[in-house]
Amino acid sequence: MFNSWGLVNAYGTYSSYYMQELLPGQDILLLNLVGSTQSFMVLAMSAVVGRFLDAGYIRTLLIAGTFFVSLGWFLLSVVNGDGEYGQGNYGLIWLTQGFVSGLGMACFFVSSSQVVGTWFKARKSLAIGIVASGASISGLLYPYMTRELISMDGFNNATRYVATVICLTCIMAIFTAVPNPDWIVRKPEVWTFQIFVDVSAFKNRAYSWFCASIAILFFGFYAIFFNLEEWAVSEGFGFRGANNVGVNSDIPAHQAEDRIQTYWLLAIMNASSTVGRIGSAYLSDKYGALNIHFITTTVAALLTLCLWPFANDLKVAIAFVVVFGAFSGSVIGLPPASVAYILGKSPEAQAKLGQWVGMMYTGAAIFALTGPVIAGHLITEFGSFLTVQMWSGACLFLSAVCMGCAIWCYQHGSKPPKISPAPTTSTASLQSEKDEPKEREYV
Repeated sequence: MFNSWGLVNAYGTYSSYYMQELLPGQDILLLNLVGSTQSFMVLAMSAVVGRFLDAGYIRTLLIAGTFFVSLGWFLLSVVNGDGEYGQGNYGLIWLTQGFVSGLGMACFFVSSSQVVGTWFKARKSLAIGIVASGASISGLLYPYMTRELISMDGFNNATRYVATVICLTCIMAIFTAVPNPDWIVRKPEVWTFQIFVDVSAFKNRAYSWFCASIAILFFGFYAIFFNLEEWAVSEGFGFRGANNVGVNSDIPAHQAEDRIQTYWLLAIMNASSTVGRIGSAYLSDKYGALNIHFITTTVAALLTLCLWPFANDLKVAIAFVVVFGAFSGSVIGLPPASVAYILGKSPEAQAKLGQWVGMMYTGAAIFALTGPVIAGHLITEFGSFLTVQMWSGACLFLSAVCMGCAIWCYQHGSKPPKISPAPTTSTASLQSEKDEPKEREYV
């Protein structure tokens, strides 16, 4: 998780630096496209990755992810000339940072929550929440690390250092992310399209509404992270360095008395996100993940609509990023736990967790790709960040409405899925075919 959504969370710092140095004056729509491509790749591949996870191919996926993420970042360090002012190559930045590294992130994302889910039952949500906090910790460390290293050794060397950290931490995951050996493995004899898409899942109305909720969520969520630093510059209390190039000549870049380097705002938001991820996960085990998810998404929507537009000085801005960061961590960290909640507690139902989570995220992929691009176009077209504030807030609010519908359906008729017999390979299948599967114990 540190090297999947964590890198997406940190993209705002890269976008701001591209605008400042490598790609001065670049349309923010195109800059957002790089980050949204990362999100799209992570989500679009989730259904395939989730099904491979259910079939027991965790280590293969982690090795592939390590290769692509590391390759993308090392290539990013060599495609922008000497990394000096105006030497950025937008097309190659999109290819390396957006597409290639996004392929690797896709192998990590569902893997992280699914693997830890095999070891826990009573405290599954808390365990998944702790794992999800890796993304917010990464979003705290990578922006600070990147900016400091750039100031000391330039962009290219800084990117190589970050790539080294990415590679080493990914290698750690290859050896430590091991699923419970007693977990039911569903390995088909023949791989077909039906293996990857469980059509029966959408007969569960709670799951269908929740998938709609996550799709709308990604339509507006990451536009906040990608544009936070540019917004701070436009308000005058954020600065990036010597070349404070604005995203649009129509957006004034005045200077306030109290100022802060913009990457600190993103770092603070991700730091408070850690608290939200773990805290909401703890509450989810007591009150139900879907219920907590609905509450936190509603609050995040209200903060975006009612507080962010009025954060026109540094103190209010910091208050917004701290409070919103805490709730946003819950919003983006709880989907796997909410799907586990909808599935029910039986081992047979939970064996589909990877597939159902993957299908949910794949359905949201196109929204994650287009949402930040639409937000960037609104900023450029109207010359105001109020547009992205209203856009993101409205998307979060609609997402909360769909979650409310999912809760209603869950409480009024949606039942955990019935698992139809299918060719599988598991611990039990090593016994005689006549033997009945034994009940397994879970931590």
